[in-house]
Amino acid sequence: MANLIFDLSKKGKCAFSLPESQIPTYNLDQKYLRSVDAHLPEVSEVDVIRHFTNISKRNYGVDQGFYPLGSCTMKYNPKLNEDVANLDGFKKLHPYQQSSQTQGALRAAYELQEYLCEITGMAAATLQPAAGAHGEMTGIMIIKAYHESRNDFNRTRMIVPDSAHGTNPASAATAGYDIAQVKSNDYGLVDIDALESMMDEKTAGLMLTNPNTLGLFERDIKKIAEIVHKKGGLLYYDGANLNAIMGIARPFDMGFDVVHSNLHKTMSTPHGGGGPGSGPVCVREDLAKFLPKPVIIKKDDVYELDYDRSDSIGMVRSFYGNFLVYIRALSYILTMGPDGLTRASETAVLNANYIMASLRDSFEIPFDRFCMHEFVLSGSMQKEEYGVSTLDMAKRLLDYGYHPPTIYFPQIVHESMMIEPTETESKETLDEFIEVMKKIAEEAKEDADLLHDAPHNTYVRRLDEVTAARNPVLKWEKE
Repeated sequence: MANLIFDLSKKGKCAFSLPESQIPTYNLDQKYLRSVDAHLPEVSEVDVIRHFTNISKRNYGVDQGFYPLGSCTMKYNPKLNEDVANLDGFKKLHPYQQSSQTQGALRAAYELQEYLCEITGMAAATLQPAAGAHGEMTGIMIIKAYHESRNDFNRTRMIVPDSAHGTNPASAATAGYDIAQVKSNDYGLVDIDALESMMDEKTAGLMLTNPNTLGLFERDIKKIAEIVHKKGGLLYYDGANLNAIMGIARPFDMGFDVVHSNLHKTMSTPHGGGGPGSGPVCVREDLAKFLPKPVIIKKDDVYELDYDRSDSIGMVRSFYGNFLVYIRALSYILTMGPDGLTRASETAVLNANYIMASLRDSFEIPFDRFCMHEFVLSGSMQKEEYGVSTLDMAKRLLDYGYHPPTIYFPQIVHESMMIEPTETESKETLDEFIEVMKKIAEEAKEDADLLHDAPHNTYVRRLDEVTAARNPVLKWEKE
């Protein structure tokens, strides 16, 4: 492994040359000065360039190879969308500019809202939330505001499935709700009888992903909606998996009341480096008054930011959201068109089913039925017969140049491995991945130690996962 830049430091080296300052110096009070040297590395310019260039080569992204991370939708991001977001008129906007100076930007945002409402079937939208979990939180706050506007303060509980993403209960708990978990049935779907027994007048609603995190469509979704609505609750749609049904089915038509979508998943905006992201929320007509303010409205041919909304839950994001992210999403929607969006969903579903069918003889498939855009394998057979865990197989995938899929989630599947190929991968890429997975299954049978010690050819070998989690080394310290 290459030395850290701190190890390359030699006293007296410098990576820059600045002209003599024309600004008078000022001696700061001692209390504002650091007491310990910053220990910044002293290196030449070429060392700096080589350091960061080498680091960039070690990053892995969808532009470099297949990235089948389940429930994350790591699809290729068309570079046209980047070009649109980098137009000066968008890129150089300032949030304090007056509406009269930003009509083009407001129109773009307004049209994105309209498209998202059309895709989801909802009546109104906000673009403020900065990511999926933030959208969840916003949606749950809207549900809470709805109940409280009816003087119904007794709804203290939110139901989530046992297969749900961890952000679902976290968002609801942050909003002040107690969490109740509804179990899945033998088919990996919500247990209808269990839900019916849990649903009462103290329950604010049900948070649901459809298709769910197992990649399965909730066939009884209309019945589920009926059960929730009958007791006065609302049905919340986690849009993490909207890319499986986009252009085919709409959450509103299924009975959902509030929807968040992940633009970094469904609408193909970048989501590396921790963001920025965007998690717009769409709602049915009678919930529109609770949306965060300001709301972008259109009066005649003029676009405005409407702050005069007495029932609003308030702002949930500084200014108006991550503007350039939803410009990328708008570009994607306009480029694809309605037929293209439908085809994207169809292809994502086809690709997932193709991989699942191809790996059926090599791995256990706990819910072996038609899946949507993703599916879950189990490494239980390899674990029980050869002592090779799903973690071992995921690490071995690194040696073959693939980013591993999501592992050990959802937790209701033992030794789970969740695979999502997306619609942007070719059959050739899928076939190569399938052959590697089959090869790893054979390696588990023939040479378990090979997988136990994987990865073998990465920059960093296998970490002590427990120690790394409990005692992480997050920064360099001078010895």
